[in-house]
Amino acid sequence: MMPSEKHLMIVAGEVSGDSHAAALVSALKKLEPTLTLSGLGGPKMQAAGVAIDEDFTKFAVVGFIEVIKHYSNFKRCFDLFLQNVAQRKPVAVILVDYPGFNLRLASRLKKMGVPVIYYISPQVWAWKENRVQFIKKNVDRMLVLFDFEKKFYADRGVEVEFVGHPLADEVHITVGREQMMKDLNLSPERFTVGLLPGSRQKEIEALLPPMLDAAEILHQADPRYQFLLLKAPNLDTGLFEKFLTNRDLPLKILAGHFHDGLNACDVAMVASGTATLETALLLKPMVVIYKTSFFTFVLAKALIKIPCIGLVNIVAGKKIVPECLQDEANGPKIADEIKKICQDPAEFDRIKKDLEKVKASLGSDGASLRAAENILEFLK
Repeated sequence: MMPSEKHLMIVAGEVSGDSHAAALVSALKKLEPTLTLSGLGGPKMQAAGVAIDEDFTKFAVVGFIEVIKHYSNFKRCFDLFLQNVAQRKPVAVILVDYPGFNLRLASRLKKMGVPVIYYISPQVWAWKENRVQFIKKNVDRMLVLFDFEKKFYADRGVEVEFVGHPLADEVHITVGREQMMKDLNLSPERFTVGLLPGSRQKEIEALLPPMLDAAEILHQADPRYQFLLLKAPNLDTGLFEKFLTNRDLPLKILAGHFHDGLNACDVAMVASGTATLETALLLKPMVVIYKTSFFTFVLAKALIKIPCIGLVNIVAGKKIVPECLQDEANGPKIADEIKKICQDPAEFDRIKKDLEKVKASLGSDGASLRAAENILEFLK
């Protein structure tokens, strides 16, 4: 069977990858309505028109040990995808983020003679720079979200285009702060702290308890604090409620309206990752929190060659918001960092000004459309 000029295959893991891939697919179909797509992804990709062979988002995990535990699922999906590539003969494969899986896939696809487009770069500038040569060999075009990534790859001879960050399109406010406070029965006069513990069960189990500990410390010190827990749509509310037992806090859980809820907050505790950029786009001061297994953290500390772990700080090129990592991801430390921001107007304003620079660096609206245009140009 000859390659289909109208069929693309795509792989995205995790909730954020599913969301970005869905926006890209929608843009592709808008520009080229006859395109068909299939692959591994999640419900948002399926809603955008991708024939999903496996819901890949349900295997989202963090850490080396955690990946090993799910190895059989990853291996099955890996083999399934390659089998379907051989049968469907797509004109190209789009790999979205998820480097542990997708870089291995790129190598196999290259051997099969299938063009590979990689959207949302692995953080090789933070981890393993030797991966750049691997990418140069196995990826036909990189589409990157940050301007500094384009220079990084171009300097090393990789075919690369900067398209901007799709979050600039996705972060929109539909309900104002005052109305959101009214809907949630929270006081618009009180200082609202957002809790963003992540979109994976393991993240919730690791990060929500110290966030709630910090919330209790803050509330005991000043009853004017109130709290809004923003729940990822893929997680069951029961997962959160079990951690709230015996917690005496003025706290509401918001499922859905994520950006409207975040916009209603004055400051936030945020799991390290994409959510830090969403918080930055809304110019909300934050404390970045990261905690994983001891082995994973020790290994990561040995491999990471940049001073910050929070994506918002990495993009800024310096630490503009505090980070509470591993042992420091505890209630007293997090509460202390939140108080430093809230009780010092100069510090609060300084962070907001730095966040404005981060927001500007993420590019203008239309990233998904620019990425789609670039893909179609590449295919021609």
